[in-house]
Amino acid sequence: MDNVFAELSIIIAVAVAVSLFMRIIRQPLIIGYIVTGLLVGPTFFDLIKNPETIDVFSEFGIALLLFIVGLGLNPRIIKEVGRIAGAIAFFKILFTTSVGFLLSRALGFEPMAAFLIGVGLSFSSTIVILKLLGDKKELTRLYGKISIGFLLVEDVIATLALVVIAATASGGSISAQDFGLMIAKFTTLLSGLILVRIIFVNNMGKLIAKSQDFLFLFAIGWALGIAALFQYFGFSLEIGALIAGVVLASLPYSQEISSRLKVLRDFFIVLFFISLGSHLEITNIGNLLPQAALLSILVLVGNPILVMTVMGLSGYTKKTSFKTGMTGSQVSEFSLILLLLANKSGIVGQDAVSLLTIVALITIGLSTYMIIYSETLYIFFERYLRMFERKHVKERIERRHQYDLVLIGYHKGGHEFLKVFKSLKKKYIVVDYDPAVIDVLESRNVEFMYGDVTDMELLEELNLEHSRLIVSTITDLATNLGLAQWLEKHNPHAVYIATADTAEQAAELYEAGAAYVVLPHYIGSEKIGSFLRKNGLNKTEFKHYREKHLAYLQTHHDLFSDVDSKDT
Repeated sequence: MDNVFAELSIIIAVAVAVSLFMRIIRQPLIIGYIVTGLLVGPTFFDLIKNPETIDVFSEFGIALLLFIVGLGLNPRIIKEVGRIAGAIAFFKILFTTSVGFLLSRALGFEPMAAFLIGVGLSFSSTIVILKLLGDKKELTRLYGKISIGFLLVEDVIATLALVVIAATASGGSISAQDFGLMIAKFTTLLSGLILVRIIFVNNMGKLIAKSQDFLFLFAIGWALGIAALFQYFGFSLEIGALIAGVVLASLPYSQEISSRLKVLRDFFIVLFFISLGSHLEITNIGNLLPQAALLSILVLVGNPILVMTVMGLSGYTKKTSFKTGMTGSQVSEFSLILLLLANKSGIVGQDAVSLLTIVALITIGLSTYMIIYSETLYIFFERYLRMFERKHVKERIERRHQYDLVLIGYHKGGHEFLKVFKSLKKKYIVVDYDPAVIDVLESRNVEFMYGDVTDMELLEELNLEHSRLIVSTITDLATNLGLAQWLEKHNPHAVYIATADTAEQAAELYEAGAAYVVLPHYIGSEKIGSFLRKNGLNKTEFKHYREKHLAYLQTHHDLFSDVDSKDT
């Protein structure tokens, strides 16, 4: 099949059919994607004739996934979980490599093959974990942050392992000078990125964010470009994409970038799992299955226990330790690449590759259930987990930000509501997607979020289910109706004040559940009409009224001039 479009279409059709079956039997879709890869790959129907194309698309998915994760990180989070993440990665690799080596030797593998199998068992799958945590919307939970941290450390070590194997395969060796050169390259790349961020992105941020389409294009270009740059200099594209996101994490527009890229990411990440399944070739499965089951127990049980032990000794709660442990219970795609490279260079035989492939299939499949149902599993095992928690834990209880008052849209009269919010002395936030307004809010130390309220994930990020008053100064009827319907479903007790242009729109909003609808034109006409009835046509009274109005406008003149000057 030479037509790439037709080939990709057939693969997607098979993925739809398999995923539909998975939905019917209520199984995780990620398993369906890998099964699709097995079906369309050489193991079964051999439908993929252009594997390079599928691989490139899957790399797009990897880069976008890691970039979006990076956008949710910042130096504060890295400082918060860096130490425990490093400790988990170190002890996990040391423990699993050692035990994996001993088990592999007992199963009859040569020392080098046994060592590489042990190393392969020690790495967890970044893509699988991030995909599952993203689907559960738990990437920002403490255990999610710690998981991301130890995965990043493992990816760095896995990259070094691949470099060593590649050098060995070509007949060379890695010296201390080579490692020093790699560190120098990494430091130079990171420093250059930070400089570009400070000099270019900071100064051009308003221009970039002014157009939603350009913001979307800029984000894709930045993510893929930085990932490709790191890959070119010998690092993994995963590390490059993650760092690309971290560098932009503190931008006011990072949430909007993340929201707009998620749909694109989801499509390409499906192709990654299909590609992963298509590359899994298993030989001698009957003889290797008992050995794979033994090694799978090490990964599925040994790794979580090791993680819980390290975290328990470090003062974390048993629940956080348990859920973090569940994320480390599978073999990484890096491990398969490592063994395949070693096989091509003659360091290990095909049996070692096939064995690790079977272990990868078993552990990825079972760990998917372990992560998805980690809450249920924790409830079941809680009574047995006391040994993994110290008497005095140092972990802080996680609390998502909750805002009693939310103002959506600031430019069109929002400042009046903000004055009221301040007087109520309750926690509030302003949501807007105008970069000029965001700059003003930031300069005035007003808590804000940049984004579009038509994005459901933004509403969840705002934790709007617990807000008591939501005010929208936006006059777009569809947006306000969508918000009213969302609140009616998720927070029916909240007071929702909307804005409309016409009486007909106001009626629709009232019917949708709005507590009150502001009609700016009607309010202005009503106020001047009331004044005319009270004072008649007395120009002197108009002069006094005019002066009061001018004084009021003058109070807000600085704000309007700030915003308007940024627009010109």
